[in-house]
Amino acid sequence: MKLLSGLLSHDRQADRVVPPSGFTAQLTVFTSAAMAFLAVFALALSMASGRLADRWAGALAGTATIRISAPPDQIAAQEAAVLSLLATTPGIRSSRAIPPEEQTKLLEPWFGPGLPIDALPLPRLVELTEGPGGYDGEGLRQRLAAEAPGAVLDDHTRWRRPLAVAAERLRFLGLLSLALIAGATGAMITLAANAALSANLPVIRVLRLVGAKDSYIVRAFVRRFTLRALSGAAAGTVLAMIGVALLPRADEAGGFLTGLGFQGLGWLLPFVLPPITAIVAFAATRLAALRTLKGLTR
Repeated sequence: MKLLSGLLSHDRQADRVVPPSGFTAQLTVFTSAAMAFLAVFALALSMASGRLADRWAGALAGTATIRISAPPDQIAAQEAAVLSLLATTPGIRSSRAIPPEEQTKLLEPWFGPGLPIDALPLPRLVELTEGPGGYDGEGLRQRLAAEAPGAVLDDHTRWRRPLAVAAERLRFLGLLSLALIAGATGAMITLAANAALSANLPVIRVLRLVGAKDSYIVRAFVRRFTLRALSGAAAGTVLAMIGVALLPRADEAGGFLTGLGFQGLGWLLPFVLPPITAIVAFAATRLAALRTLKGLTR
């Protein structure tokens, strides 16, 4: 509590113990600003990647596709049989045959526009939407094998599982990046604090001779370096949020490089970075100061 009150109170005499400018001050401010800047973008990238994977997985979760591959003279009959079978299958809310025009649009990203779909032996596709209770996939496959031998059910499991795993890994990597940034910030601030303590050892010895307590000296260093880190992190966070706000918005196609920003209340998350940086600076500077003062007493 004494250290916290020392941070909030201004003591000119204590501030003279720590140089107000110079290499250590510039290093602390720059490191805090740079790390906060990187942390904002790491947070934005992690959240955007998770949203994208969740959106893809959610879009596939309630749908399935039936692919019909059969001789040209049988494909229409098998398509009608599949639609009739789906209409009587419990757990399926709706089903529809995907028209050739829609199939062409699905293939355009890979083959370009103007694809002669009529000249290609493409299968017929039937899209189904499951109801709240779901359907019996194995039972549906057996019925399809009996009534439409050329129909194959694809419940998108092989697509959903990698996307779900990717979302969890991206979130984990985002948290890991933030932890590494916090650790690097603490290390750099510790180096700056040690440099300032070493440069001011004569002043510290004089203060001890005239009766200054170690808590007074520690409070002076902790206050100066914590405020420097807080101001630098605040500046870096603001600059990064401006950069994120200027990025392109997410398009309808869900492109990965568009929409790397925050949404809704997510814009409030970067504001926790400056206080976290101040806490890291507080702990790093206090440990460095206590270690240095302990070494002087030996």
